[in-house]
Amino acid sequence: MKTNTIITIGRQYGSAGREIGYKIADDLGIKLYDKEMLARAAKESGICEEIFENHDEKPTNSFLYSLVMDTYSMGYTGNTYTDMLINHKVFLAQFDAIKKIADEGPCILVGRCADYALESYDNVVSVFIHADMDARIRRIARIYDLPDNKAKDKITKTDKKRASYYNYYTNKRWSDAVSYELCLNSSQLGIEGTAHIIEEYIAKKESISSEQRRI
Repeated sequence: MKTNTIITIGRQYGSAGREIGYKIADDLGIKLYDKEMLARAAKESGICEEIFENHDEKPTNSFLYSLVMDTYSMGYTGNTYTDMLINHKVFLAQFDAIKKIADEGPCILVGRCADYALESYDNVVSVFIHADMDARIRRIARIYDLPDNKAKDKITKTDKKRASYYNYYTNKRWSDAVSYELCLNSSQLGIEGTAHIIEEYIAKKESISSEQRRI
């Protein structure tokens, strides 16, 4: 199956959102960007990649948020980061990188407010992957060799960071169904089942769009 769609994936920690993304990328023959977005933003902005990793999907305070949004709304680009606060630089450089990646063609972008960065693009499907807590605990406990209570604590803290980051930098709410085009429970469908549903949705949407253009 060929696609012209850009897929953004938001995900609860432990829901296998990234693995589902890789399955879709393999099936559709497109590239997935996760940490690669940070490397791209670092390279194009000239900021050390380690700085991006240290600020990756972590919340900032409301004062910094206001500064970021004021600057972003004024149309700053990747070459105008001089004298900005580091949180500000990281945010803007990452958004610029996301847009440039999307402009290159269909792909999958995991996390980092990609759905918000690309909200003006017509060929984007925003997906949120969630899962039952018990399933997420089992997954994280197995991957990181943790007892269940430590796995749950890791899940809770990571989800809180992701929610705070998303809620600060977008006009939407992380994990709320209205913030996304498609929300799926991976603990009910499994990795392959969830990927298949997303692929079917995209195929159907592209088919409808193609029919409408012929009318």
